[in-house]
Amino acid sequence: MDAQTLSDTGGRTGMRSSFESQDIEPHRLRFTGSGGEYFRVWIVNVLLSIVTLGFYTPWARRRTAQYFYGHTLVAGSPLEFTAQQRRMVVGFLVVALLTLAYNIASNTGQDVAVGLFILGGAALAPLIWGSAMRFRLANTRWRGLRLAFTANWREVYTASWPVFALALVWLAVAWGLQTLAPPAALDEDTGRKLPTITAPMWGLMALGLLLSVLCVIRLEFNYRSLLVLRSRIGDEPGRWKPVYLDFVKLWLATLGVFIASVAVLAAVAAGLLHGSWALFKALGQGGGMGLGLFLLILAGIAAALFVLLLATAPARAYREAALFRLTWSHIGVSRIARFKCQLRVGAYILLRLRNMLLTLVTLGFFRPFAMVSEYRMKLESVTLYVKGGVDQVAGRLGRQQPGGIGDALADAAGLDLIG
Repeated sequence: MDAQTLSDTGGRTGMRSSFESQDIEPHRLRFTGSGGEYFRVWIVNVLLSIVTLGFYTPWARRRTAQYFYGHTLVAGSPLEFTAQQRRMVVGFLVVALLTLAYNIASNTGQDVAVGLFILGGAALAPLIWGSAMRFRLANTRWRGLRLAFTANWREVYTASWPVFALALVWLAVAWGLQTLAPPAALDEDTGRKLPTITAPMWGLMALGLLLSVLCVIRLEFNYRSLLVLRSRIGDEPGRWKPVYLDFVKLWLATLGVFIASVAVLAAVAAGLLHGSWALFKALGQGGGMGLGLFLLILAGIAAALFVLLLATAPARAYREAALFRLTWSHIGVSRIARFKCQLRVGAYILLRLRNMLLTLVTLGFFRPFAMVSEYRMKLESVTLYVKGGVDQVAGRLGRQQPGGIGDALADAAGLDLIG
């Protein structure tokens, strides 16, 4: 019986029924690193990346991954990141060369080449994602046990159907706009024909946007579920409980947080502008019009930057925390282990806002401390429940583990290894 069948037959109560016995060991995940330690890794990565014009990036990514993995304790044992540096360098160079070629084609007006790059990118996106997941898991170790991503390419491309649906949606929208577009009106002053956008055209674009968001949500759900269900440790598959509707609700809640954030920030900006206008009038009456205008402009720029920077921050932090909690509260390893997450979403949002403010004040030098604090809060909110002793389970998994190293393709997608 495969992992999908286990998930479908078990339902939302299957995982709970596997842990009815009393021989369950809870193990809180721990992070033993610190901001000060990681700062030394981070500053070296930044300086060498600047000196080498970015070519140090694969080495920086490997050092970062090794630091966070090595300080992540799962049931008292650290993770290991064992990727070969050569593979990461090759993946980075391939992506860099493709990006350079695309930019050259775009800047030189080679529309056919740009179109081929876009179509090729869409066709290769599932291959790149699948390769990156194989690379990531194949180079992750725990107590000497290798993880593996065993999905075949048919499964990867089947899960990627929202990518192609998204392209079809906007092809249909473009065709519909051309069909609905009325004749262009002539501007008597300039002598130019100006396009007219009608209500049906606005409705068609709104429908295209809605369908696009649903495709993006579906793609995220498909990829996350496939990653868990087709992951292996030893011979044991992952288990997955969330459904697509859970992800839709999460996105709707994120939209609500964004709207609330915009409302609060708009009120703050209005208060700042009102105070600036009052100061401007007072200075104008006292003969300080030039200074008042200067202060008003500064206040407007500061308010605009503040709104642009903070408008999406709470929503992004909410989505990240809520998705982390949803995922890690409803996954497990076959019938031998499960995870439970108690991350407080509100506390994580406040931590993210605090870190963002301190990063701005310190001109970016607080960034490594922010990364460590956010990673620690997420990681230490997760508890692993193991059915039976950890040593016995690890020994069983070790006996199931095949002897081959397995394939580990280049990390061509450049996906974040931490978080």
